[in-house]
Amino acid sequence: MLEVRNLCLKLDEFELTDINFSVGDGDYFIILGESGSGKSLILESLLGMYHPDQGEIQFRGKNITETPISLRPAGIVFQDHLVFPHLTVFENIAYPLKRQHIKPREIRRKVVEMAEKLNISGLLHKKKEKLSGGELQRVALARTLVMKPPLLLLDEPLSSLDVTLKSEIRRLLRQLHREGQTIIHVTHDYVEAIALGNKVAILEKGTILQSGDIHEVFLKPKSAFVARMAGISNFFHVITDHTSEGKRIAVTDNGYMIHCTLEDDSKEGYALIKAGEITVSVNKPESSAMNVFRGVITEVADSPEGKELWIDCGIEIVALITRESFARLQLDIGLECWVSWKSSEVKFIDL
Repeated sequence: MLEVRNLCLKLDEFELTDINFSVGDGDYFIILGESGSGKSLILESLLGMYHPDQGEIQFRGKNITETPISLRPAGIVFQDHLVFPHLTVFENIAYPLKRQHIKPREIRRKVVEMAEKLNISGLLHKKKEKLSGGELQRVALARTLVMKPPLLLLDEPLSSLDVTLKSEIRRLLRQLHREGQTIIHVTHDYVEAIALGNKVAILEKGTILQSGDIHEVFLKPKSAFVARMAGISNFFHVITDHTSEGKRIAVTDNGYMIHCTLEDDSKEGYALIKAGEITVSVNKPESSAMNVFRGVITEVADSPEGKELWIDCGIEIVALITRESFARLQLDIGLECWVSWKSSEVKFIDL
């Protein structure tokens, strides 16, 4: 459906460099990166707000790189909604249709139909100040979708919503995707990406580091940056070696040995361990795990899956445990504990 080929764009001191990706019909394509990485600039280039210095954008085999905004096959929903405060919900949704000089009867039919689809029929007479954040986002989506764009562009659509409203809008976006809507969605949130997308591109400082099927990218990150964006908290620069018993180890920069299983003779790279694969205990564990360290809990944070613990073992380890385990073990900041994980849980990125 959409092909972005070797797109480069310099804007003030920032530059997009050699951007390449493709989006198929019905894909939910995530562009994942930190703030300032160029995510929104890519969307704005697709929309036609900026023209690239080089490269091209093709849509269904047609070069649209220089096509005016009004003729682009895309509609966008921005982070801050941009719902017109002086218009009712009905008038907001109808606005782009009126600009197309569609007959009033047809406008009413389309607006009512879209409002029903997005469950905002009861809001059509209201203005912006009477709407919640989730309702505002639905209105912004309705105003864009009423034009039936082949491509729906979403610029951090959930970032200003609370947890309940995020869940509500996620369900709506998944429903739109199931109905066949092609979506390109930029975000800095790994959880948001994995909950919604089927394809992903990881962006850092204007460059795509890795792209493809979302589960494949997150299971096999090709760099420490991608690993971090994929929610892998524990990654260490290491040199691999063998113990006197012939077992494979990865030695961190400060000399800590992490037992691992490697099939090749890689010497330098990154060792990665998912936080959820690490076991936390108050006593030294009696298990088959090869990696066992004692440490002190330095930080505790809530997460959707339970409790995240930062543990100083000489190297900093992040573990994810259930709230029940956290309470049962009576863990807290400043307490000593043990962490352990199997050598098979250590993934390796070759440099």
